[in-house]
Amino acid sequence: MNGRIVDVHAHAIVPEVEAAVAGQPGLDAHRALDARRNGAESSAVSGKMFGARISQLTELDRRLADLDAAGIDVQVVSPSPSQYHYWADRELAQVVTSSANRGIAALVAEEPSRLVGLGLIPLQHPADAVTALDDAVVTCGLAGVEISSFAPGVELSDERLEPFWARAEELGAVVFVHPFGCSLDERLDRFYLSNTVGQPVENAAALSHIIFAGVLDRYPSLKLLAAHGGGYLPTYIGRSDHAWEVRPEARRCSARPSSYLCRIAFDSLVHGPNALRALIDTVGAESVVLGSDYPFDMGNEDPVAEVRAAKLPELVTQSILSDNAFRLGLSPASSGVSS
Repeated sequence: MNGRIVDVHAHAIVPEVEAAVAGQPGLDAHRALDARRNGAESSAVSGKMFGARISQLTELDRRLADLDAAGIDVQVVSPSPSQYHYWADRELAQVVTSSANRGIAALVAEEPSRLVGLGLIPLQHPADAVTALDDAVVTCGLAGVEISSFAPGVELSDERLEPFWARAEELGAVVFVHPFGCSLDERLDRFYLSNTVGQPVENAAALSHIIFAGVLDRYPSLKLLAAHGGGYLPTYIGRSDHAWEVRPEARRCSARPSSYLCRIAFDSLVHGPNALRALIDTVGAESVVLGSDYPFDMGNEDPVAEVRAAKLPELVTQSILSDNAFRLGLSPASSGVSS
């Protein structure tokens, strides 16, 4: 047991990404769609929240001070999902991902004993996914990449992503599935339902596409990490199993969907000890890792305390806070992966 506490779910803003997309055709339409999906009230609140956290997203000293206050030794940093920019054309997308990969690598290089980095790929351009993955992991020395639940015209079951999954498995790279936005659009445009309901839906949909399409059958060593405890999927996995039993179109994977959950890592950000215990009961103690969603308001400023509040056996607590992340390769000593 290593003993160092690892938070696998934290974000940063890469200024070079924002500079690359500023004024580009498509940005205004993307922002308008995001505003429609979230609604005017939530968009206004989110704007203020985001602005209040700029120092945490951009300043290393503030980040390290917050880590110390939370009792966290190692933080895995990925770009803010707002920097996916899946609306970008192929040329701009290459600039976005390259800038994100180098920006996160530069942040990690400032404090390599405490930070581990994840980069980006242009999910909307599957043909470029492997090149971007190699850029993140082989060139920039990051531990893997972060992707959303879908991109326009691209689900995670898309056959065009097969080379990406194969290369990620070959590299031992972590693929962090973190939704941004919700495909239910204006139905969730009030009460912040776009996040409280929409994000768990997107988590469940993304992981279901991966499982039902047989991705984990073809790439059994693939390292998948799911944000927000995997959303609704672990809670209602029995319905997926039943569909696999009775519906031929749902039987594209070789075994019941529930059998794959132990092969996915899920962060602990499920908001409450009962929910955390239920997640562990479903996916197994070795499949849960600490996650805070630093520094956003839907995260947890004291994630270690939330895990301890579940009053789990000490060995289980140790696994979640430290050991499982290290086994996944999310540690400063093993974050670089070579081909």
